[in-house]
Amino acid sequence: MEKIIFFGLALPILGFVIYLGGTAIMKGFKAKVENRPEKPEEQEKNETQVSSPTANDLSDEISKLNELRKSGVLTQEEFEKAKNKLLNN
Repeated sequence: MEKIIFFGLALPILGFVIYLGGTAIMKGFKAKVENRPEKPEEQEKNETQVSSPTANDLSDEISKLNELRKSGVLTQEEFEKAKNKLLNN
């Protein structure tokens, strides 16, 4: 009688635990696939799009730096460093 009660309670609980574990593992695999990095070709294309600002953006940034230099916030040396950093990226 005790064995029947044990298996009657233990087997459904054990089955439920195995179900939960399997579900968690499958969700982990799915998340891993979804978070996989892009293909190298697409990744390079995205990097070049992000890292190459347009000419208008560059001129705006340099104008802002120049205004900061004129107002005394930046020294000539700091202005040159920041401008070279913008132009070399």
